[in-house]
Amino acid sequence: MSIKKITAVITAAVTMTALTACNTKKVQKNSDISISEIENTTDSTETVTTIPAETYPDYPISYPEIEKKRTGNVYEAEDSLMTEGLVFSDEIPKKKNAEGEDENPENPDVKPFSGDGYITGFKKDGSTFVIFEVDAPSNQHYDLSFSIASDKIVNCRVSVNEKETASFATKKGDDFTLVTLYGVFLTKGKTKIEFRSLDGDLKLDYLKLSNNTSLSTIQYKAENSLSNEEAGESAKELMSFLTENYGKYTLTGQYASDETNKELELIYQTTGKYPVIRFSAMHNSGNSFDSTFKDIDACAEWHYKGGIVGLMWYWEAPSKKNPSVYTKDTDFRLSDAVTDIDIAKLSQEEIRGLYGEGKISEQCYGIILDLDNMAGQLMSLKNKGVPVLWRPLHEASGDWFWWGAGSVKDYKWLWNLMYTRYTEYFELDNLIWVWNGQNDKTLVDKNTFDIASLDIYLSPEKDFGSRYEQFLALQNIVGKDKLIAISECSTLPDMDMSFRDNAVWSFFGLWYGKYLHDEQGAFSDVYTNKDAFIKTYNSDGTLSLDEYLILRGGDKLVPKYDETATTTVTTVVSTDTTETTESTASETTATAVAVW
Repeated sequence: MSIKKITAVITAAVTMTALTACNTKKVQKNSDISISEIENTTDSTETVTTIPAETYPDYPISYPEIEKKRTGNVYEAEDSLMTEGLVFSDEIPKKKNAEGEDENPENPDVKPFSGDGYITGFKKDGSTFVIFEVDAPSNQHYDLSFSIASDKIVNCRVSVNEKETASFATKKGDDFTLVTLYGVFLTKGKTKIEFRSLDGDLKLDYLKLSNNTSLSTIQYKAENSLSNEEAGESAKELMSFLTENYGKYTLTGQYASDETNKELELIYQTTGKYPVIRFSAMHNSGNSFDSTFKDIDACAEWHYKGGIVGLMWYWEAPSKKNPSVYTKDTDFRLSDAVTDIDIAKLSQEEIRGLYGEGKISEQCYGIILDLDNMAGQLMSLKNKGVPVLWRPLHEASGDWFWWGAGSVKDYKWLWNLMYTRYTEYFELDNLIWVWNGQNDKTLVDKNTFDIASLDIYLSPEKDFGSRYEQFLALQNIVGKDKLIAISECSTLPDMDMSFRDNAVWSFFGLWYGKYLHDEQGAFSDVYTNKDAFIKTYNSDGTLSLDEYLILRGGDKLVPKYDETATTTVTTVVSTDTTETTESTASETTATAVAVW
């Protein structure tokens, strides 16, 4: 590294020397986890032993045997069960011309709906609903297509056997259009599917049940190479492990609120297992900045124990008045920082010169100072040999953070500036880049990230399930050569459903606070039931820290789940064709399940 780059790091992070010192650590051991003690030439400490409250056996992956059959059964709305107030109609909906006037149908003898008619009269308060009693021919994933006509956008909800499955908004238009939920798993036999309009009237024609094919397109063939061609060996080794085990296991992860790792210890006391990945958030201003220095050492210590380090950046905007991450709380606007000058590989001295000459703005100069400050902290981890799952500029598809509140072009400028400055100027070769834009419009150059992730938060009463629809949507956006992961979540994924639905996320990261514990610090099952929490951490589909260390050491896990097990639980036994009823609904299909 050149002397200019060294000076930039020192200038940006004046106290980094305190972070790079390898202090003595207290290392926890137990019978399940083999971790190395960290020694110091001038001091030593005793090994701390932590015993879990209870240990649990492995939970094998389990779900009903899948029997794929073709089907195209149609269930007319007028033949369904319905609440009082809903009415049957066979009136042909009138279309509007360009002037907004009613126009007669070209052929009045052709019905625009299926069967005898449709159901309408849905109330705005969401109290009216229709229940379709369907007969699923086998255990498999189905596409549920609802034929709907609505002169305005109406929000709807679908529940399967009284359990909420999906919500969607209708397409505005006079024609009947199919709105489809893809890949809903139904067991063989009778199933009740409830359709409920939440805020307005519409015309519901029928429900069509067909076998799903989209989930079979999910693949686990992510590229082993990193976007940074000059990546260090530690980052390469970690990426190799992630790609080799993609689709076989989901790595457990937990966010730590501070350097004490109290969340990780609580998980161990509850489940008998430690998570593999210790996630935490970096800050660059205020009191939180002080805690970030301590967290750097905690990250290194977790790495020395054999775990994986994941970092995100709560980037407080470079504003002298309001340095907040939230758009509503800061006067900083990214558009004021954007420049056409290529500044990514310039020294701070050169950038100060541009600022002094008025060629770049104060906001642009502030961006560089913040980037270099954070580079200093990441450099500390590089010097300690710690590879990092690095997730900057998270949740860019929303406008709540300042980096996502402006134009997509501005966001991509900032991403590219950071990527180039960190990989080429500071030569941070320990970073595995995680893109968390969560939208096809915010997709950055695929050569500048390695993993694509989603943040998925649900209300307490909702189970996580597998979120296969979001997995598939994200893979369709970034391609099958990228790992797909859950970077933040409010509750843990169900591993049985994940393997059943072919949506095996690379890893998950549970946020701290109320999503894990109560105000007294005890485990809280408000978001994830304790039994479900224990099952996830002891599932054959997940990796906890002890299991991760076994695999990294070259040994095999028995009887952990692997790709050969799918042949024992998923079998195509029939391709029988059930007669399909022709529909008059529009061929244009509106996808019901949004990505986020």
